[in-house]
Amino acid sequence: MAVPTLSSKPNTSPARLFSLPVIVAALGYFVDIYDLLLFGIVRVPSLKDLGLSPEQISTVGVSILNWQMGGLLLGGILWGVLGDKRGRLSVLFGSIITYSLANIACGFVKNVTFMEPTTYYALMRFVAGIGLAGELGAGITLVSEVLPKEKRAIGTSLVAGIGLSGAVVAYFTVKLFDWQTAFFIGGGLGIGLLLLRVGVVESGMFKDVTDQKHVSRGDFLSFFTNGERLVRYLKCIGIGLPTWFVIGILATLSNEFGTALGIAEEIQPGLAIMWCYVGLAVGDLSSGFISQALASRKKAVALLMAFTLIFCVIYLYFGVSSAAALYGLCLAMGFGIGYWAMFVTIGAEQFGTNLRATAATTIPNMVRGLVIPMTLTYQALKPSLDVINAGAVVGIISFAIGFYSILTISETHGKDLNYLEE
Repeated sequence: MAVPTLSSKPNTSPARLFSLPVIVAALGYFVDIYDLLLFGIVRVPSLKDLGLSPEQISTVGVSILNWQMGGLLLGGILWGVLGDKRGRLSVLFGSIITYSLANIACGFVKNVTFMEPTTYYALMRFVAGIGLAGELGAGITLVSEVLPKEKRAIGTSLVAGIGLSGAVVAYFTVKLFDWQTAFFIGGGLGIGLLLLRVGVVESGMFKDVTDQKHVSRGDFLSFFTNGERLVRYLKCIGIGLPTWFVIGILATLSNEFGTALGIAEEIQPGLAIMWCYVGLAVGDLSSGFISQALASRKKAVALLMAFTLIFCVIYLYFGVSSAAALYGLCLAMGFGIGYWAMFVTIGAEQFGTNLRATAATTIPNMVRGLVIPMTLTYQALKPSLDVINAGAVVGIISFAIGFYSILTISETHGKDLNYLEE
């Protein structure tokens, strides 16, 4: 149940659209995406360097990816709870230190002798995943609370649109240098970003809640102790499933789909991911304006989700015959899943200030964590259904849950966020 806070006004005046919190959140998400997708981009070349066979690159690569996603799942809970208990800024600082050091450690994987290099690689991606889990949710929560409600959708879209270009930089960094150097650069970017965060102030809404000693903050289990709140939470997660079906299956494993489609040219998953994120960045920048024009978060997301579904069907069943066409479809699907920032914003807007960071941080990372059952289902179905149909089954489940969730969740466009969850 939502109840108003005791304070009618936040402690700080509304920030401008291009204020320091928005700029720093965008740059933080830029580094986050760079590091999050770097393994997907260097998966094949890095595992080749470690001496793995093509079959091992597929199985071990998926395993390491799942360890990273498992870290995101656990980290989402950890940072989400801390964000409501200790403040949004504590998460922004703590998470970036964690994933920056883990990414630097990944650059030394070829030099590891004290354990199996692939085991070390998986462990470091797990730690990186824990760190990466905190960046987006805390940034979106902070921006949502410091911007006036009329600018929230555009502000969070700017954060995501600018941030998602980190995928493009990651791809070209690998091309210009090598995969080890790319990990070192990612860690260095994160540490450098800490200096920019010194001048960022805490959310006024959060400060108001900390003054109310009787209010419970960051109680993750409270999502499961109230039926209506649990349904709200699960629907928020469901909305995001199609996004990581596209990224985690169709783009990351695009080399397998390219072979199954009979494309003669070798498909580079790193390039497929890059084009997907180019589309995603443009889509995220557009989604805020679409939401403002339609005066509805739900209509904007449903429209983009339908757009994505059309191009997923084309990708799988319309006889793509060239690498260029496949990369073009990754670009189109990326634009469609450009409701990612809107989805995280909806998660933040669905819950009161005392649970908002927990919701906004755990929801996207629950979606990322669900890549694990997606990839496991895909791998299990491949022998009997083949690559294309196995991917299609995972997609059907993802989109069915996604459409049901967005069509039945409550609208949050223009919602006042200065309230508590009872």
